[in-house]
Amino acid sequence: MSFVDYYKVLGVSKAATEKEIKAAYRKLARKYHPDLNPNDKEAGELFKQVNEANEVLSDPENRKKYDKYGEHWQHAEEFEKAERERGARGGSAYSGGQHGNPYGQGSFNEEDYSEFFSSMFGGGAGGRKVRYRGQDYNAELHLDLTDILTAEKRTLTVNGKNIRITIPAGVENQQTIKIKGHGGEGVNGGPKGDLYITFVIENNTSFKRDGSNLYQTVDLDLYTALLGGEITINTLTGKVKLKVKPETQNQTKVKLKEKGLPVYKKDGEFGDLFITYNLVLPKNLTEREKELFKQLAEMR
Repeated sequence: MSFVDYYKVLGVSKAATEKEIKAAYRKLARKYHPDLNPNDKEAGELFKQVNEANEVLSDPENRKKYDKYGEHWQHAEEFEKAERERGARGGSAYSGGQHGNPYGQGSFNEEDYSEFFSSMFGGGAGGRKVRYRGQDYNAELHLDLTDILTAEKRTLTVNGKNIRITIPAGVENQQTIKIKGHGGEGVNGGPKGDLYITFVIENNTSFKRDGSNLYQTVDLDLYTALLGGEITINTLTGKVKLKVKPETQNQTKVKLKEKGLPVYKKDGEFGDLFITYNLVLPKNLTEREKELFKQLAEMR
């Protein structure tokens, strides 16, 4: 397999910050997403490479290994373990020959590493095959807040493969779930990696979310606040009528029980909707209205 430079895949330098890597990944993931490029094999392959690059470079430990070992970064632990074991016996992980100790005066180049791993992991004479778990994949799924009112089944395309998943109702923004066995192929018969899906929930409503609870400010006119009455407000599941008590003060809060979002993985349970009244004073009063207010002020 030819070596893929993940920095070039994302179009960033080796000195790129985590923020720059994340921004580059999101931009390219959207550009090459299979849903936007149906039947485009080249876009599908680029989408796969972008995800692989993000998987490695967005993780500080993986990135450190990749920068040191290149294409063999996933085998870094085995390499270093072998180095320690052979060093304890007075030898070197790569002994015999012109290259010398990789931690001494000389250093391995890419060809040296390839030869070492080939012999160590099954490619060389007498080498035993070691099974390795496949690479984990990371993906983002963008949803609106109104998409998570009920559990929903969707088919996602990840690295050219269709995966049917159930999106739990009430899932949180930036919450990540694991789909076992849908990552990269294992090495030498090893198990597949896993797929981690992070949900990005866009709030397409006028409500403010806090967990499963929702918050909203509603304007209330002076007369209804003073005398009481009934107003109609919006909820995520439709309009409801709400009774207003006489002499309701500005910034009064009321709770509409179970009118919030579904509670994650608790069927039949819902958060609450909290309404805050914002008292709105009348404008453009007529002379008659002003006179009546003066009379009221005198009475008070």
